[in-house]
Amino acid sequence: MNSSFTIVQLIISMLLFYVMFFGIGFLLNMLLRMTWLMAVVYPIVILLVIDDVGIFDYFTNPVESFSMLGNTITSMTGSDIAVLLAGWAGAITSGFVMKILRKMGYQMF
Repeated sequence: MNSSFTIVQLIISMLLFYVMFFGIGFLLNMLLRMTWLMAVVYPIVILLVIDDVGIFDYFTNPVESFSMLGNTITSMTGSDIAVLLAGWAGAITSGFVMKILRKMGYQMF
């Protein structure tokens, strides 16, 4: 992401990621009946997205792959981290909402 975010772009990006991953998490919860699936999968997917290393490189060349991942994470700006955390918060919120709806009697599918 570009490190020269304006505050408006940051707020819109955070809201977009929150709503998007809330929706994805809600749909996965309805279809798979696994309440916390998206909250667990989200960090793994984000780590694979922000890093330029393939999945199999983590198994074939782990030292270099995790070193590159560490460099990528430490070079992220505060706005990048805020947007990604907003997405994770959306995924976690979808789990709580699904638990509440199931407790109230809604079975979804």
